[in-house]
Amino acid sequence: MAEDIEEIRKRKLMELQKKYLEQQKAQEEALQREMELEAQLDAIMRKVLTPEARERLGRVKLVRPELARQVELVLAQLYQAGQITEPLDDAKLKKILAQIDARTRRDFRIKW
Repeated sequence: MAEDIEEIRKRKLMELQKKYLEQQKAQEEALQREMELEAQLDAIMRKVLTPEARERLGRVKLVRPELARQVELVLAQLYQAGQITEPLDDAKLKKILAQIDARTRRDFRIKW
């Protein structure tokens, strides 16, 4: 009887360890995919944006990371579709930022 309980405990412990290792592996894989995506986006931004525009996008990323990510994804899609043939300068990036910001910004009004 005591041996059976001990055997069950050992099996449970093995199962928990296996689950933990699987979760660790999944997290590592997700982190690796994220890093690869980040590297790809960075390479595309170097091709698509002038140094001044990349600098602006970097500053936007510090303040509004979700907006910067959306802009990066849109620019990457346009580049991969062949719609961007020359690097975008700072002024064009500002227009794109304004357009995407206008689409995603929520207006809050408080009435008394």
